[in-house]
Amino acid sequence: MHSPHKVATGAKRLINAARYSLEGFAAAARHEAAFRQELLLAAILLPLGLWLGKSGVERALLAGSVLLVLVVELLNSAVEAAIDRISVEHHALAKRAKDLGSAAKIYHCGDDAFLSAVALWKTPLTDCGDGSQDCTDYSTWTSKWLEVRGG
Repeated sequence: MHSPHKVATGAKRLINAARYSLEGFAAAARHEAAFRQELLLAAILLPLGLWLGKSGVERALLAGSVLLVLVVELLNSAVEAAIDRISVEHHALAKRAKDLGSAAKIYHCGDDAFLSAVALWKTPLTDCGDGSQDCTDYSTWTSKWLEVRGG
């Protein structure tokens, strides 16, 4: 099925997509209190994660988990806006859609706490590579990871 709204191609399509993304980001900041709160926290936690991370992997996990909170919030807000556009009447399917979006957000927030706990440990290596003993054995790290994850 072809959409009559998708007529741009090439560079024009990329420019439009970037503009629509910025408009969506601005709408979330303007209309979604939860997104504004999470954006403020991200402004604090991103630099903190980059500073606390001891390796590139740790920094990527910390930064990625913070950014994923924002992505999930944007998706949840999109679902809620689409449902409200269809009807503001109470309907079981509308409630289910909103509840599922909320569940994705809560699940990820719990996962973010897990990632923070794991990422702040020393990176699992069998050899530190610099002659120091300031690294964590992989088997020890794995057993600790399973304890935290509950597996």
